[in-house]
Amino acid sequence: MYLLRLALASLANRRFTAFLTAFAIALSVCLLLAVERVRTEARASFAATISGTDLIVGARSGSVNLLLYSVFRIGNATNNIRWDSFQRYASDPKVKWAIPISLGDSHRGYRVMGTDASYFEHYQYGHRQNLELAQGRAFKVDPFEVVLGAEVAEALHYQLGDKLVLAHGVAAISLVKHDDKPFTVVGILERTGTPVDRTLHISLGGMEAIHIDWHNGVPARGAERISADQARNMDLTPTAITAVLLGLNSKVQTFALQRDINDFRGEPLMAILPGVALQELWSLMGTAEKALFVVSLFVVLTGLIGMLTAILTSLNERRREMAILRSVGARPLHIAGLLILEALGLALAGIVTGVALLYACIAGAQGYVQANYGLYLPLSLPSEYEWSLLAIILGAALLMGTVPAWRAYRQSLADGLSIHL
Repeated sequence: MYLLRLALASLANRRFTAFLTAFAIALSVCLLLAVERVRTEARASFAATISGTDLIVGARSGSVNLLLYSVFRIGNATNNIRWDSFQRYASDPKVKWAIPISLGDSHRGYRVMGTDASYFEHYQYGHRQNLELAQGRAFKVDPFEVVLGAEVAEALHYQLGDKLVLAHGVAAISLVKHDDKPFTVVGILERTGTPVDRTLHISLGGMEAIHIDWHNGVPARGAERISADQARNMDLTPTAITAVLLGLNSKVQTFALQRDINDFRGEPLMAILPGVALQELWSLMGTAEKALFVVSLFVVLTGLIGMLTAILTSLNERRREMAILRSVGARPLHIAGLLILEALGLALAGIVTGVALLYACIAGAQGYVQANYGLYLPLSLPSEYEWSLLAIILGAALLMGTVPAWRAYRQSLADGLSIHL
């Protein structure tokens, strides 16, 4: 106990240096735990980009490709799905709800998605969160209405009632625009931190209307062109869509319906489980994830080396102090134990401060991070893995503390009391 009091008194006597050393360790610990929290929650949020959906159905291709274009709006489908195939599975007794998706157009670099009212009713993200409108309403009767994702509205400065023109294709700059059929902004969605924020949502009828006078990928010219008013009075039922999101009445029926869709003879279709495909996609980014974690470990190591350097540097200044302790009866092991306790004290103070700093940062940035990046960072106790990381840091500090302890152990009383000219 007296060694502990002596170690605390010694650190208090060198409080400024001890504070800087502990603070350096605190910052490194905070960074390590923050990276681990973000890494863990990023994986969870990535997996929750779409939730509540049991199957995604599209043209037969790869599962990652289907996931990318149907959920993340990246890439293009290899083929479309016939409308009658969609109706077949939408009316299947196993299916509770079905969301049709039609892709292919864009607006100033943002993807346009055609869907119906079921999208706003059943689509979920995160922890089973439904889409909410920040302003306005969902599209209704008029096919030329658009609901914007939060990022689209913010980046392009759109407000309710504004007019916009969609472009054919998904390039950032398109030479072919549907300028004869402008859309009116009727709603803006709340920010979700998912690809929904970067999407313009129109009705399937609107998607059909802007292409109703197109033939073989080329717009009609002259008298063959169909105006927006004429299109409103025409049958705008689509003949094909890009993908379908399905929610089932029972999770038990998922694999049976998946097998039925994959074996469908009407056209080559593929059904995937979103969770499985998301894990497959995440595994492709595993190298970057591990690299980030390794960098944070090196930051912690740098903080501990700074602690070791501070203690070793102070040894030369404390040689007379050690000699006096020896002269009043302290044994070499007592001196070594004193330095080890100082190292542990600095590491423990750094760990406690680092954890406190982590929770302060989470509390301050939790709402902003969730709204802008879709990452939910809970104020929960450290996980078992995080406790093990903290224990490893403390063990590393103990190991590093043995270096100055060994040097102090070997210093002799005569060396400490002698005068060096």
